[in-house]
Amino acid sequence: MELILAIGIGVLGGSGVYLMLRPRTFQVIIGLSLLSYAVNLYIFSMGRLTVDGAPVIGHDPVDPGLYADPVPQALVLTAIVIGFAMTALFLVVLLAARGLTGTDHVDGREQP
Repeated sequence: MELILAIGIGVLGGSGVYLMLRPRTFQVIIGLSLLSYAVNLYIFSMGRLTVDGAPVIGHDPVDPGLYADPVPQALVLTAIVIGFAMTALFLVVLLAARGLTGTDHVDGREQP
C-alpha cells in the first residue's frame, strides 16, 4: 500500500508541476489544485497508514503505533477547505481577467 500511495503522490505532484508551467490560466489553476492534493496526501500519510486504529490513547500503557495520529488528519481537513476557497477565488480572478483582456493566457497576450 505504501508503494501505491508514493506513486500516487508522485504522479499528482508531477502532473501539478507540469500543468503549473503551462501558458493558460485554467491549466495553472488545475495544476495548483493537483499539487495541493499531492501535498495533502503526503501530510496524511505522515500520520501512519493504520486500519481500525483507535483515535484516542487510553490510560493503559500500550504501543502508540496502534493508534491513529489526529494531527495530520486535522491539518489535511483544514487544507482541503482552504484549497477549495483558494480555487474558487482563482476561478473568479480568471473570469475577470479573461473579461478584461479577452484571453486566458498567463501574460495576458497570445504568443504568435
